Amino acid sequence: MDKREEKKKYYVVRERAVPEVLLRVVNAQKLLDSGKALTVQEAADQTGISRSSFYKYKDDIFPFHEEAKGKTITFIIQMDDAPGLLSRVLSEIADHQGNILTIHQSIPINGVATLTLSVEILPGEGDAEGMIGEIEQIEGVHYLKILGRE
Repeated sequence: MDKREEKKKYYVVRERAVPEVLLRVVNAQKLLDSGKALTVQEAADQTGISRSSFYKYKDDIFPFHEEAKGKTITFIIQMDDAPGLLSRVLSEIADHQGNILTIHQSIPINGVATLTLSVEILPGEGDAEGMIGEIEQIEGVHYLKILGRE
């Protein structure tokens, strides 16, 4: 099974169950986001991890906020330039009670387009994890990354 076919699963675990290196990656990312560290090397040094550990895990861990519903999630998707594919992605968002706030699709290069979306998950109605999981499983979607949450 290649990486694109591998189903991604998300878990919510208590902080005490998370390995120390992953917590340090989160702290390093906070330092970078706040400007308290200007480079990955500075953030890694300040948190006591290697740069390679930061890069290895930076896309796989982020803080969970109880109030995730009723918030905005911005994510990027790389997908094939195929008729109906954007429509399928947008249908999954609607099926999971997501409200699209912004959408931008790049001009496809070598048959692959980049889509950036900001989606509001309505309080008590939406299912962000389910939505993302379903989008990742759509044939023609190569990559999905959460860029931010508010």
